[in-house]
Amino acid sequence: MRVAVIGHKQIPGRSGGVEVVVEELATRLVSRGVEVTAYNRRIEGRPSPATYGGVRLVDVFAPDSKKLNAVVYSYLATVRAIASGADVIHYHALGPAASLWLAKLFGKKVVVTVHGLNYKTPKWKGFGAKYIKFGERLAMRRADEVVVLSRSIQDYYRIEYGRECRFLPNGLSMPEGVEDDSCLDRLGLRGRDFLLCVSRLVPGKGLETLVEAFKSVQADAELVIAGDSDHVEEFKTALRASACDPRIRFIGFAGKDDLCALYSAARLFVFPSEAEGMPMALLEAMWFNCPCLVSDIPENVEVLEGHGETFPVGDVATLGIKLQSACNAWPAREDMRGVVAASHDWEKVADETLRIYEEVLA
Repeated sequence: MRVAVIGHKQIPGRSGGVEVVVEELATRLVSRGVEVTAYNRRIEGRPSPATYGGVRLVDVFAPDSKKLNAVVYSYLATVRAIASGADVIHYHALGPAASLWLAKLFGKKVVVTVHGLNYKTPKWKGFGAKYIKFGERLAMRRADEVVVLSRSIQDYYRIEYGRECRFLPNGLSMPEGVEDDSCLDRLGLRGRDFLLCVSRLVPGKGLETLVEAFKSVQADAELVIAGDSDHVEEFKTALRASACDPRIRFIGFAGKDDLCALYSAARLFVFPSEAEGMPMALLEAMWFNCPCLVSDIPENVEVLEGHGETFPVGDVATLGIKLQSACNAWPAREDMRGVVAASHDWEKVADETLRIYEEVLA
């Protein structure tokens, strides 16, 4: 069985949840006898290796443009996947799925994994929102199978389109403990009280809400924001400019070892996102038993399974009050690892994904 994977930026890499999912899933499918080709977006000066974990990697041109990057890439990748003779083309995210009509035109079987409904956030407007919505409509009408990561999105598609989608939550692959915590020294955080947010720096993640709320907090604690993103320089510049508080630190992308150390040492994990599919960073924080304070979107609440605290999405005042309360009396760490392990097993996800491929090809 030959499967083409389209939609991520680059693997190996942890620039976002989509990349984590593609990497974890593709390598496991290879071990089950599937021939997987992942179409990476070409990044100047950073060519992909020929293979990774048995997955064949192919770099595809993607223009350095927020509006055109995913559009051009997904069409070019689709053409190459068709030419390669792929049996199944698996699109990750609704934007890249907008090119699936071309795959169907050539008789290919198509699976789409929906990683979130970002077009529903107020930050997505104009061409971007319309294009993602176009991808959604195509997926609902033409995809052979649609995978969703949360029950709330599954319910939404059942009501909105009358489509029954496959619910398949992400797995999680993190070490049992911290293997290297040197980043705490490098960042000057060892022995310091700090709050942690791990997120791509893009609209729709609620980072503006978090920054404004934290500026009102009276405490000798830092807010550490780990993550970055491409093609949104104007947004990032404005966000950093608004964070006119020396206690707020943007540390850029963090590798897996660094993230493990940060989750383990943080006093509180804060996740203010406005829209998600299944928040990988929240799962990771829970794995390390880090107390969590998250926006009350259904996807976050679903993952928490009764643990942690929530605040109304976008509510700066309430978030500020809850952050102040946490800094006044840091919440205790509770055992959440068992909750995560029970519901988020990559081996089960890989088995179910392979079953989906076999069904659409039958």
